[in-house]
Amino acid sequence: MAQGNSTDVRCHGRIGRSPSAPDCTPDTVFEIGSVTKTFTALLLATMAARGELSLDDPLELHLPGSWAPLTVRSGGPIRLLHLATHTSGLNRLPPGLLTGAVRAWYSNPYGAFGESELREAIARTTVRGRPGTRYGYSNYGVALLGRLLAETGGAPYAELLSERIGRPLGLRSLTCAPDAPDRAIGHRRGRALPPWRMPGLPGAGAVRASGADLLRFLRAHVGTWRGEAGEELGAALREVQLPRLRLPRSGDEVCLVWNHRRAGDRDLFFHSGATRGFTAFVGFSPQTETAVATLANTGPTMDGRFLRAGYEVLTEVAGNN
Repeated sequence: MAQGNSTDVRCHGRIGRSPSAPDCTPDTVFEIGSVTKTFTALLLATMAARGELSLDDPLELHLPGSWAPLTVRSGGPIRLLHLATHTSGLNRLPPGLLTGAVRAWYSNPYGAFGESELREAIARTTVRGRPGTRYGYSNYGVALLGRLLAETGGAPYAELLSERIGRPLGLRSLTCAPDAPDRAIGHRRGRALPPWRMPGLPGAGAVRASGADLLRFLRAHVGTWRGEAGEELGAALREVQLPRLRLPRSGDEVCLVWNHRRAGDRDLFFHSGATRGFTAFVGFSPQTETAVATLANTGPTMDGRFLRAGYEVLTEVAGNN
């Protein structure tokens, strides 16, 4: 938890179930699942601020030259903004992924889906709705966005993220590497799991980070970070917080990946994430310069109680300041 310039990182337990496993520390690295998408959004906004692309660019403008475009039946094109707001019309998962995921569904369902599979999926994709008109959460869409950013930036997603976001913000643990040092071991129903792998879709869920670094990342969004990364990153941190659409039958809004909710006179921005062996929640409130990150090296439960608890901490801390 962070409030203004004060940071409090509380740790409990060991990085694994073995009695000899090291204790968890603020620098222990966790898989953060879909919280990765908030990093992809900031990378997008940073590249836009640098003039390398526009949020309104059609995705085909940034596809590798040898890749076939996907098909949009009506009202195209799909724009980068659509990918970052889950309004592209793309399905939750790319075609072909489930076929190869069945055997590893409870451990590493994305592990066999690589670059070539993503390329084939795009060629097989047909969007029937009008892009930009309907919200539908899509791992496929944000993963594709990450691949387009890598193509435009001239480096693999992980390297681009480290160069443009990790180093400027001082996030030393930020990585997509499954064998990251000081990593916690994920568990599902008490059983240790292998590291999560997403070779073809890293922008949707492959990032790992420590609790201390997640708080540094969140503090940057509330203006309590005083780095020297330049005007572009500062502009991007503001850009990702601009509401883009209101969700149906809800007062909630979607920004660039981030969920936004008003709580009294305060703004709450939040996102959750999970892999088979980890659960994560992050959120912040700019008015109170408050940020909360909660991490567990156990997979999510059906009732979502861990994520609810993270959100409750955020609302309580933001409301008390």
